[in-house]
Amino acid sequence: MRLTDILSPERVIVELEARDKESVLRELVTRGFLDEERTPGLDDDDEERVIQVLQERERLGSTGIKDGLAIPHGKLPGLERLTACLGLSRKGVNFGAMDEAPSRVFIVLISPESNSGDHLKALARISRLFSGGALTRRLMELDDAALIFDELAAEDARL
Repeated sequence: MRLTDILSPERVIVELEARDKESVLRELVTRGFLDEERTPGLDDDDEERVIQVLQERERLGSTGIKDGLAIPHGKLPGLERLTACLGLSRKGVNFGAMDEAPSRVFIVLISPESNSGDHLKALARISRLFSGGALTRRLMELDDAALIFDELAAEDARL
């Protein structure tokens, strides 16, 4: 599985406005998922349900990893397929990462309840793509969703 199989340029947020964990989750859901064309099976009525799933996962432990990466994720009943959105924060947000550094790249994964295998594969793929921080640094230099997606796709193809 490649990240580009579940992410599209339409679900790339060039600059998040939010500056705290809860606001980041809300903005990612609202701007990255809630549009029937972007995410089949989700619409504006699902906003609170998706946010609640992500918040419940965060209560188990932060999804802030290291090297500026956070991967908020959860499983949602009724969702048709695994999907992702990506948001960047050049200022960074304290997301409770293991290395205590601010998170700058946020990749949200939402998967159907019955799709644990692909969910875990996607988490592993994202962790490998962003290991070491080089991809994060390159993405921070870009200010266009299509260019960000293309850089991510190029790295995804190299692995």
